Formats: sequence, structure tokens, C-alpha cells
Amino acid sequence: MVETSKRIAQAYRQLGQLSSATLEYESILQLFPQDPDVRRALDELEHRTTCLAVSTPATAIAAPEKNRATPPRPGGSGQRASAEIDDGRKAMHKLFVEGKYISATDFNQLWPSADGGAGKVREPFLQILADQGVMPLETSLKLVCEKTRLCFLPLEKYDVDVELARSFPREVCRRWCILPFDRMSKSVLVATANPFNQQAARDLAGAAHQRLLWYLASPPELVKALGKTFR
Repeated sequence: MVETSKRIAQAYRQLGQLSSATLEYESILQLFPQDPDVRRALDELEHRTTCLAVSTPATAIAAPEKNRATPPRPGGSGQRASAEIDDGRKAMHKLFVEGKYISATDFNQLWPSADGGAGKVREPFLQILADQGVMPLETSLKLVCEKTRLCFLPLEKYDVDVELARSFPREVCRRWCILPFDRMSKSVLVATANPFNQQAARDLAGAAHQRLLWYLASPPELVKALGKTFR
């Protein structure tokens, strides 16, 4: 059984699904805490995720303090606020506009304000694209999933740990539409619809003090789960 789990974890590593590989290895450690192969593999995975900090949120928590963006000034435009706090706008623009999937005009008009409404869940960009008929949700989710190599999570079928989720700041979760939904060993699993949002990762990491493993989730399922969790 252990050898099979190791092979599964190795397959995840080769596919670039680092969070799934980590979970597989950590499940082995629960039975065999001193397994040298597993510990070595986890050290390598941690190094790899640190190197990927620029492109994915899973390790944005490791960003140096000096790189933290300045909070948006009151009254500033949504576009300026997004640029200041790195909410993933630049990376999404590169993926969707420079990749020639949508026009720059559509992107600029539809990108959500970083401020959002007070106390409201910030509607994910992928959902806005679908609502406006610019790109089907299935297409945009597949595109982001392939780009980031994050695992897709069918959140509506998952038994969310509500108590864990509520231990994190409500405003951070609602502002960035992210949801810590479970804990595995020393890691907290987090669902997002914008895996490029470095600010969301930093904000959540400040409250977690644990390694964050990110999963891509469908925006409607994510918004619904947030509504149930933070009523």
C-alpha cells in the first residue's frame, strides 16, 4: 500500500500537481513518520513550490516583506487598486488578453475592483466573463487549470470544515473569494477561482501560520460555500 501511494505521489509530481503529491506523501507520514524517502520528497516539493512563488499562489506566502504592495488609497480606481495590491490582474491579462482569448477592452471593463462592496463576496473574474457571455465558465476554468497546474476541486461535493474556515478572517475570505476548506497534517487546503492573486495568499497566510495548498474551484460553488460559511 505504501509503495502504491509513493508511485501515485510520484505521478502527481511528474504532472506538476504539487499539492496533490504533498497530500499523498503526508498521508504516508501519518503511518510511517520516519520514512526517509517521503521526507526527502517533501523537502524537494517544498523547494519547488518556493521557486514557483511568482506564478502561483501556493507559495506566495513566502514573498519577502519588502515586496508587499501598498494598500489602495481611498477613492482610487479599481484598476489602480488592482495594480497596487497584485490581485492577479497582470497575470490574468497575460493569460486571457495576450493569449488572444478575449479583447483588452472586455478585460478592462470586466475586471472586478479590488475594493469591492463592503461585506460582500467579490465576484470572481471567471464568473463575470461567463455572465457577460464573453467566455464559457468551463473554458476559462480549463485554461486557468492548465496554466497553473493546480488541481480542480468539485467544492459542492466536498464536506467543508466550517469551523476551520471560520477561524480565518471573514473579510479576507469574502473580499478575495477564497475558502479554507480542510486541514491535512500541517497544511491548510484553500479553494480559489483566481490562483494568481498574490495579495489574497499573503493576507490568508498572515492568519494561517501554516503551509497553504491551493485548489481551483468553480466560482458559483465557491460563492455558495462562502455564503453558507460566513452568514
